Amino acid sequence: MATTRTRERLRFGLWFVAGSAAVWFAIQGGEYGTIDLLRQRQQRQRLTHEIDSLRRIVDSLRQYKQRVLNDPRTQERIAREEFGMVRGKELLYRFAEPDSQ
Repeated sequence: MATTRTRERLRFGLWFVAGSAAVWFAIQGGEYGTIDLLRQRQQRQRLTHEIDSLRRIVDSLRQYKQRVLNDPRTQERIAREEFGMVRGKELLYRFAEPDSQ
């Protein structure tokens, strides 16, 4: 009688372990497990933030492009700063380091 009871307990224990493993695999296993879904959510939030930042940068660059193409003040500032251009009777002074000889 003790042997049958032990076998039943063993059988129940094995079924319990197998059932627990099946439930765990259903929740955690595979490509769409809970941990993977949490990682994907974090990655999506990070990418959304990155996309928003890049959109702001692109918008500001578009505005700058329009100013370069259409705004005379911006065009003059670039001409003076980048190319050293001057107007009519203005003088341009350049300071250079003396040669070390």
